[in-house]
Amino acid sequence: MTYIQEGRIRLDKSRFSGVLATYHDPCNYGRKAERVFGHGFYDEPRWILNQCMENWVDMYPTRDNQYCCGGGGGTLTTGYNTERIFYGRKKMEQIQATGASMVVVPCHSCHGQLNAIKAEYGMENLVVKYLWELVADCLMME
Repeated sequence: MTYIQEGRIRLDKSRFSGVLATYHDPCNYGRKAERVFGHGFYDEPRWILNQCMENWVDMYPTRDNQYCCGGGGGTLTTGYNTERIFYGRKKMEQIQATGASMVVVPCHSCHGQLNAIKAEYGMENLVVKYLWELVADCLMME
């Protein structure tokens, strides 16, 4: 059980009213975790997102069929920038198709990749937010 479920922390969904967000399923948290550990983390982050926001949409395809962001394996530090930008194009198209102005990601590699390539695809205003950061932004202080 999480702190959210226990009521130990409370979240304010109105913090992002008027913002349309989408969620990116990282390869490591989904497909790889499912293959290695027998459980991909698809439902848990969506549940958390539901506690933080009223207005978000899934990408298509979703969950284990989502596209890789192109930033896996530490490609941000390899020097293969042309390739990294090219491989991220399907993810950026997938995000763009949702109409969302924010993409929520739990993975630091995905976060870095999406921030690094968004201008290349004319999406400079896309907000790339960590899942934990979204929770922190929605915390209600008593």
